[in-house]
Amino acid sequence: MHTAPFRAPALLFALLLALFAGPALAQQTTTLRPGDAIRVEIWREKDLSGEFPVGVDGTVTLPLLGRQRLVDIPMEQIRDTLIALYGRTLRNPSIDVTPIRRVSVLGEVQKPGLYGADPTLSLAGVVALAGGSTEDGNLNSIRIIRDGQVLREKVGAGETLSGADIRSGDQIVVERRSWFARNTVFLLSAGLSLATSIATTIILTRNR
Repeated sequence: MHTAPFRAPALLFALLLALFAGPALAQQTTTLRPGDAIRVEIWREKDLSGEFPVGVDGTVTLPLLGRQRLVDIPMEQIRDTLIALYGRTLRNPSIDVTPIRRVSVLGEVQKPGLYGADPTLSLAGVVALAGGSTEDGNLNSIRIIRDGQVLREKVGAGETLSGADIRSGDQIVVERRSWFARNTVFLLSAGLSLATSIATTIILTRNR
């Protein structure tokens, strides 16, 4: 008799949770797109393991299996699918599947170029693949460029590829530190020297 009044708030809370949590969970689901690659590791099967590109038609050509369409499918489902398919030939295959984003790392990095990275890797990790930033690099100011357009600026290095919605073909550009930031030590040294000179001059003047 007394529980009915509490059902409406509980139902409302559940609806709000589904409304706001649903999209967030959907964004966290990693799927493959054309231009990506997939790293397949099958225990004790080196000839069947490797990194395989996703074609423009959304298919991946895998050893023994041939062409398989794997785009827009959650990675957990891809792994289960490959276990089932390879299970027709292999006995109880143990398979690990990792999506790979192929991105260009440019700007103030030691080795600019194209790199493949797990979407769970942070931007700092991707920069590390390129040999790390130069002395003038600013890891707190990274630009994301797609198809010649700047998507985001001043992205922090702690953000993951997945969190930043970085896709294969995107450019990750480490920006240069400002002139002031690059010359802080010099300015401090010059300021200290000037202050010392002024202090010395004042002392000598007073002692005359």
